[in-house]
Amino acid sequence: MAEQSETTSETSSRLSYARVEETASETGLIVMGALHPRVTQAKHPEGGTLVLLGAGDAFWPALKASPEWLDQHPDPVDRWSSRVIGDMASDLGAQAHFPFGGPPYAPFIDWALKSGRTFSSPVGALVHDTVGMMISFRGALHFPSEFDVPEASAPSPCITCDAPCTSTCPVGALNAESFYNVDACHRYLSTAAGQICMTGGCAVRLACPLSKGAGRRAEQSSHHMRAFHPT
Repeated sequence: MAEQSETTSETSSRLSYARVEETASETGLIVMGALHPRVTQAKHPEGGTLVLLGAGDAFWPALKASPEWLDQHPDPVDRWSSRVIGDMASDLGAQAHFPFGGPPYAPFIDWALKSGRTFSSPVGALVHDTVGMMISFRGALHFPSEFDVPEASAPSPCITCDAPCTSTCPVGALNAESFYNVDACHRYLSTAAGQICMTGGCAVRLACPLSKGAGRRAEQSSHHMRAFHPT
């Protein structure tokens, strides 16, 4: 037990935001936000440092080379995330949390908004400061100690945006008045015209100027759309 405590203490003393960011990058993930729950009054867990991890432009190639993708079993993205982020948690002395596997579900929306890097868009969907509306949180690491994280104090990018997201959906399923009409979205995706979204990604999310920062491939968007709307 003493040896385990010493190992945990040594790991904590070497922790830094840069190290977590570098470790994430090596796996194909990016840091999408970091916060101190004690300071931001974020929902569970209490205290420590919480780092949100998501898909960047290196994620898709990493996934496609993984055993989870190659074994052709269901849910390769979630299984990959569980393994990769679980290993990161073990190596860095953190606890892993995931946006799937519930209920109950971890409060990722609360964490994202309180990180200061994710905001509510005019159509209700979340928008991130570097990947726009192509948000894909894959997990989070909770560290028992607090260490310095970059201060995120920039205002929402939507303030100065022309908001193409409010007028892009062909059937108005995502709009500024009623936000999201899920049934209308699914009906459209079942039509011939809707195959543009099925193969290339949601037109509204693509319309966000910041979404280009995600480096999202059409193949990746198509995979997520098929998971959302199986045919």
